[in-house]
Amino acid sequence: MPLDRAGVGWHADALVQTLPSEPPGDPVAGGAWEVARRLVMGYRMADPAIVRATWDPDAPLEGREMLLQLRLFRVLRTHARVRVTRAWDELRDGSRVFGYEYETLPGHVEIGRMDYEVHKRLDDGTVDFRIHACSRPSEAGAAWVRLGYRLFGRRQQVRFYLRSCERIARLTARELGLSSRPPPPAVRLDEADAPDTGPLVERLAPRR
Repeated sequence: MPLDRAGVGWHADALVQTLPSEPPGDPVAGGAWEVARRLVMGYRMADPAIVRATWDPDAPLEGREMLLQLRLFRVLRTHARVRVTRAWDELRDGSRVFGYEYETLPGHVEIGRMDYEVHKRLDDGTVDFRIHACSRPSEAGAAWVRLGYRLFGRRQQVRFYLRSCERIARLTARELGLSSRPPPPAVRLDEADAPDTGPLVERLAPRR
C-alpha cells in the first residue's frame, strides 16, 4: 500500500558510497568487496558515537535480533531493538550484491525498515556501499525520548546515514592499506534514482 509520507511523517532515504575498486570479475579474495561485506556483517559501518549494537554472536544473520544503543551528543542514551528479516548474497543486474534488511521492534523510537548492501559491478570492478531506509517516528518511549526525537531525530538519522557511508569507506581503505585521505562524499538518491532496490515505499514499509 503506498504511504502518504507527507501526511504521516514518513521519510524514505537512499544513499550510495563509492569504495575502493577491484579488477573486473568476481570479488577478489581479501579485496574491497569482501572487506566491506565483513564490516557490514559486523555492523562496523555504524559510528559508535551515534549507534552501538550488541547481539548473540552465535545467531545466524537472518533472524538476528540486535539491541541498539542510540546516543545523542554522547550524553543522552536510549535503547531499541531491531530484527534482521532478510539477508542475501546474489548476482543482480551484472553485480555481486551482499546485504541485509532489518525492521524496528516495539519500543524503538522509529517504525520502519532499512537495509545495507555492498555491490561490485562485474564488468568494471566498481564497488560501493548502499543504504535504503523508510521510517517515521513511533511515539514510543519516555517523554524525554519523544521530545528529543522530535527536536533532533531527523538530523541524527541523516547524520547516521552519512557517517556510516564515510566510516565504511575509511575502514575498507585502511584494511586494504590504501590512502587515508577523506573518501568521496556519499550521494543521496531519490527513489527514482535507485530502481535496482525496488520501490522503497513498497519494499521497506513496515508490515504493521
